[in-house]
Amino acid sequence: MTAQNLTNATAHSGMFLEAAQAPQAVRAQLAANTARIGSLGASLRQHPPRAVVTIARGSSDHAATFARYLIETRLGLLTSSAAPSVSSVYAANPDLSGTLVIAISQSGASPDLLAAIRSARAAGARVVAMVNVADSPMAQLADEVLPLHAGPEHSVAATKSFIASLAAIVHLVAQWSEDRELLQALQQAPALLERAWELDWNAMVRLLTPARSLYTVGRGLGLAIAGETALKLKEVCVLHAEAVSGAELRHGPMALVQPGFPLLVFSQDDASRAGLIEVTTLAATQGAQPLVAGAPVAGATVLPTLAAHPVIEPLLFVQSFYRAAEALARARGGDPDRPPNLRKVTRTL
Repeated sequence: MTAQNLTNATAHSGMFLEAAQAPQAVRAQLAANTARIGSLGASLRQHPPRAVVTIARGSSDHAATFARYLIETRLGLLTSSAAPSVSSVYAANPDLSGTLVIAISQSGASPDLLAAIRSARAAGARVVAMVNVADSPMAQLADEVLPLHAGPEHSVAATKSFIASLAAIVHLVAQWSEDRELLQALQQAPALLERAWELDWNAMVRLLTPARSLYTVGRGLGLAIAGETALKLKEVCVLHAEAVSGAELRHGPMALVQPGFPLLVFSQDDASRAGLIEVTTLAATQGAQPLVAGAPVAGATVLPTLAAHPVIEPLLFVQSFYRAAEALARARGGDPDRPPNLRKVTRTL
């Protein structure tokens, strides 16, 4: 299937149309949030938190993984993901005094996230909400709100709101750390996302149409993309996928890497790349079928990607993936807009 045929085949899919809007969402966010994030970054430099805690579920929790790696590597600040059940189910209240809590959500309406935010504020945390619905309950609970500006997202599968969440995280960290190079790279992201959307990932569609299971693999910032793509393969393509760190693959998970087993590997151009190439090469020598975004690997199928700042490359990977995943869902006989047993807002208690 050519890229043009893929476009025609998916013209009426809500997921396709919404994912294609990611570049304009990021562009709108940058225009609307620059002053707000600049002020927040200055405040965080003046009053640095003792740690950062993220609160999120689903795709937003994968964005939180991205935030953890970016904050710890760029700011040297301990960052951890909160377990919302600690407050919503067990009614426990950890001491979060002096911490920055970053809550991430598309809808801002899930009861367990709201309970976790209330608990965090009562425990002395400063809460920043990155949320697409700017007047949501989550936004009303937060000390500061960074609207994602992704616009309405009706598809069950979060796409443009996930990329908008990554962009908001990059923007905040770049301002907080006063990283002018990263800020400049982020300004270029919308144009790069438009180009990434046009890349031909039909090799992924062909390989995974008959598949029953696979690993998605990344490391560092790319681990967040491995998590997000595994989720989309499950919820949209009804295909079992497990996200694995490239550092962990050669341990227990390698036992499943038999001849013909697929891997989808994401390798941004940073210090994690050499290790990912090594472990992917090993998997290929064992007869696995790796698909690799970001780096040529002997014995693997290389998916086309764009060279960019290593913090921006993961956003481009997932944008190309979304288009291919929508096509894969159709190739496997599914409807990307109506995945089984799911709805848009998950109200976890």
